[in-house]
Amino acid sequence: MGERQQLTVRIPPDLSRALARAARLTQRKRSDIVRRALSEYLAAAHSTDRPADRARDLIGSLESGVPDLAEKHRRYIVQALRRGR
Repeated sequence: MGERQQLTVRIPPDLSRALARAARLTQRKRSDIVRRALSEYLAAAHSTDRPADRARDLIGSLESGVPDLAEKHRRYIVQALRRGR
């Protein structure tokens, strides 16, 4: 790992308060939180994954209680819209 670089960023007061609150709650330094957030943002920005790929393990994991939902989904949607749901 090379020499650390310093970066000064101006942020609005509401973001500053949110950052200070997060630092207090997690007992971390503000700079640690910003470094981690920036690292995660940059990793996600270069990801070729589609949103569905990131949630692949969740797809189909919920039980609706409707046995033929996949086959008759349009009918159920129309019914729900008519009921105002």
